[in-house]
Amino acid sequence: MLIDAMGIILADNGRVKLGELNDERALAATPFGGRYRIIDFMLSSMVNSGIKHIGILAETKYSSLMDHLGTGSHWDLDRLQQGLRIIPPYMQSDFFRSPSPQDLNGLYDFLKHSVQMHVVVAESNIISNINFTEFVKEHEASGADVTVMYNHDADTLGSPNVSLTFEDNKLVDLLIDPLNLTSDCSSLGAVVLTRSLLMDMLTQAISRSEVLFNTEFILEKYKELTIRGFENNDMTLRVNSLATYFSASMRLLESNILQKLFKAENRIYTKVKNESPARYLKGNHVSNSLISDGCDILGNVEDSVIFRGVKVGKHSKISNCIIMQDTVIRDGAELKNVIIDKDSVIRSGVRLQGSPDYPVVIRKGVIV
Repeated sequence: MLIDAMGIILADNGRVKLGELNDERALAATPFGGRYRIIDFMLSSMVNSGIKHIGILAETKYSSLMDHLGTGSHWDLDRLQQGLRIIPPYMQSDFFRSPSPQDLNGLYDFLKHSVQMHVVVAESNIISNINFTEFVKEHEASGADVTVMYNHDADTLGSPNVSLTFEDNKLVDLLIDPLNLTSDCSSLGAVVLTRSLLMDMLTQAISRSEVLFNTEFILEKYKELTIRGFENNDMTLRVNSLATYFSASMRLLESNILQKLFKAENRIYTKVKNESPARYLKGNHVSNSLISDGCDILGNVEDSVIFRGVKVGKHSKISNCIIMQDTVIRDGAELKNVIIDKDSVIRSGVRLQGSPDYPVVIRKGVIV
């Protein structure tokens, strides 16, 4: 079912730091769950909700993001009109003097040439399978200027966190990374408003030479606008830091989390790669792990997420780890609480151990 709404997904969040994992890629392009990228969840949620015109607002390091999204065909967004569009920084003569690589002119132009009445603006660091149809319908029925999606897990969050206070479901206060919580309502990084209202906001911001755009840019206007809340009770994982990225990845090993996230009626789509099935060779032992296509497993793997094309050598031991695409683990290596980015090599006999709160991170393409 199509709805009269378009989508804007923010590829970056300057307050979310994933260390070496984001040295060469945007936050939205961060690998997750064995075969996905973080953006797949928000993008698939929009497509499943009938939103067929979606812009990805990019800032920097978006080469891998563009490679992953391509024409949008894997999300049925490769269309002659509307469909998927990457919105890169708006290049102009004074661009490099701007305090931020993001520029609001490109976003304004994208909205100007769109036709939908409403806009759903969403951050990309939320891992969930969301139905935006009810979100937009409730916004239309409420008569509010803006509706923000939230849940009640604010007391379990680290930084960054946007805490919301409502009175009669109207937003009356907003705190960013508060030291002391006054509400357990936390923004899920998604808002809906009319396209014309968002364009008016951008016009004012551009006239003041503002360059930063995120959902707080909209929510901070709660004194001027009527902003109402929409409670979402779907299972949600947040990527706010390296520790929460690691924790969210490990929670995929819980069967109930996996079932809630990958609902049969609302699939999570991603870029298709034609790989052979994983091979479990003589001497292997695998327990409670996600093993992706194209892997060769000869060693021991437990409580881990293994991406496509990973090779695990004989007598190696991998526990509580995230091993990304095309990494090679040589014979006899031992890893615990480690994140290894793609195309890396761990030599024979190497031992690496971190902790769940502070995992060891090996950057892309490194030989250890």
